[in-house]
Amino acid sequence: MATPHESTQTPEFIISDKPVDYAEALSFMEARVANIIAYRARECVWFLEHPPIYTAGKRADSAHLLTPDRFPVYEAGRGGDFTYHGPGQRVVYLMLDLRTRGRDIRRFVSQVENWVLHSLSEFNVQATVHKDRVGVWVPRPELGRNREDKIAAIGLRVRRWISFHGLALNVEPDLSHFDGIVPCGIRDQGVTSLVDLGLPLTMEDADQALMKTFDTAFSAARE
Repeated sequence: MATPHESTQTPEFIISDKPVDYAEALSFMEARVANIIAYRARECVWFLEHPPIYTAGKRADSAHLLTPDRFPVYEAGRGGDFTYHGPGQRVVYLMLDLRTRGRDIRRFVSQVENWVLHSLSEFNVQATVHKDRVGVWVPRPELGRNREDKIAAIGLRVRRWISFHGLALNVEPDLSHFDGIVPCGIRDQGVTSLVDLGLPLTMEDADQALMKTFDTAFSAARE
């Protein structure tokens, strides 16, 4: 029986500087997860962007795809409803070993949320999460009472205690591209980005914040 060894314990961080085809990304994750399960590969945290696409999670409602011919639509296999990916959005796929990090999916989701919150706090962005609404939200009282805009989507999948898929943080995407869906099935709130909030930040700035806060968010002792 395979057993873990030292080289599997430190995640490999990959940053792709060109947009990655979604089908290619799925194939990479499937192969990497299989190898992590078998202790043949290290954990992996992959930073990338996709060309403009819509992806459908396991709970996707077809009524939430408002303009199906606008961009390619992919079945994602992750949790959640429809979401948009495209240039200016930092997608991070988390292929992490919960056999050693803790076999608690709710706790893992909370760690991912906290990672985004810690990263946003590097830019003095006060964001929040909700038990009944997946994702990370920014209060926008100037736009209306109780208004919150989503700045990051989270959609995860776990196979034999190895995670994959991950999060999408809006740095500077074309926010009009979200008009073709009901993002994550939530009609009464909006979508925002770091640049939309008035922060002249780049993808590199976002990456630095995410890298800086990763260990803090995922610092719980391993089994």
